[in-house]
Amino acid sequence: MKLPTLPSQRDVFLKTLDVHQAIYEKSRGVLGHRLLAGMPTLLLRTTGRKTGQTRTTALVYAVDGGRHLVVGSNGGARRDPAWVLNLEADPEVEFQVGVRRTPATAGVVRTDDPDYERLFALCNKANRGTFAKYRTRTERPLPIVVLTPR
Repeated sequence: MKLPTLPSQRDVFLKTLDVHQAIYEKSRGVLGHRLLAGMPTLLLRTTGRKTGQTRTTALVYAVDGGRHLVVGSNGGARRDPAWVLNLEADPEVEFQVGVRRTPATAGVVRTDDPDYERLFALCNKANRGTFAKYRTRTERPLPIVVLTPR
């Protein structure tokens, strides 16, 4: 008798993130602001650069003054996540923290910016050190996205 294959740890993690985002969206933000371990999470809405459709992604965030910060880590993959490419094509976005939706302009901060490391440290702290681990998995610099309310 052949035993069924169990999903990988990565597959379970990705499915958990999908369920978290679905709860956040279906509850209209009443549930979902805090990710599993209490990390703050927002919903970022971008416009698909190819489809023109709204795309929503749940992301851990940090705050710097009146701005929200997210990192395009893509789990340390070789490529930036699609949402970064979308906001580079159209920086007019919306983010949601809890039940509050905020229109914003997104700007990408790259490693040559003198403020990059300070912003990265804020984001990494919010994500309990995970972004630093992702940074070791790739040669790609992890973009920081600054969401400035309009």
